[in-house]
Amino acid sequence: MTREQKISLIASCGLYVLTIVGFFFFSLTLIILVFLGFTLCITYFSYQCYRNHNDYTGAEHLQQEIGILKAEKDQLVKDYEALLTEKDKELEQRQININRLNDELTLQGMARKEVEDKYTEISAKVSSDSGVLDSLLPPDEEEATEVDIIEVAKRAIKELEEDAKSAGLRVNISSASEGLTVKASAKRLLIMFRNIIDNSIKYMKKAGTLVITISSIDDDIFIVLKDTGEGLPEDETKHIFELNYQGSNRISGNGLGLTQAKAIVEHYGGTIYARSPQGNGMGIYIQLPTS
Repeated sequence: MTREQKISLIASCGLYVLTIVGFFFFSLTLIILVFLGFTLCITYFSYQCYRNHNDYTGAEHLQQEIGILKAEKDQLVKDYEALLTEKDKELEQRQININRLNDELTLQGMARKEVEDKYTEISAKVSSDSGVLDSLLPPDEEEATEVDIIEVAKRAIKELEEDAKSAGLRVNISSASEGLTVKASAKRLLIMFRNIIDNSIKYMKKAGTLVITISSIDDDIFIVLKDTGEGLPEDETKHIFELNYQGSNRISGNGLGLTQAKAIVEHYGGTIYARSPQGNGMGIYIQLPTS
């Protein structure tokens, strides 16, 4: 209760008492005046109570509005923080994807360089040995014709079947096509397959398999002859197509088989190379243009 309310209430009570007493001691006029004073005081007190009530209600309303605004602000802050967290996760994932892409591009670049280096090495070797290779090319008076290279490979396997069986070597052909043609001499291609298969028979030194995979991509035929032998160290593998070369696993023979196979492949505009992770067999990889 405010000070003005207290004064007006005390005055009202005093005037009310005087009004009651005035009925016994005052004149009618004085009683009326005292009653009017009481009326004014009690009216003023009521006004003060009403005004203070409105002020209190207004303050309470403002407090409610402030509370609502604060709650909305807190919710907006939470939503903003959640949005920032989500964006941070997206940026982190994008950075991971960028790093992975960079790693893949680096690996692709390394692989491309390895292939380019390999072909550069092969090209240089071809240039230096071209005369020797031409002399090793099997004579063939027939002109190059369209030859089914899968059938030639099967014929070579058939001719060496007994030797392969004696050595415990199982030779298989794998191809998605029933027939693939290349413009070449069937006789020379047969010698190429025979020389490579015979090389596996001689150097496997244990029972195993030789898988010949033949496929076509655009205008090229790709042939992979992969056995399950012991293979050779890398520093020896790169020399196996050289004339009269025999590695650390040398046995009887003149070492001309793979050199002659190389001569045949390169005569028809192809490339040939070997890979032999030691202990994981020998792989001969051949590319031949179809025409």
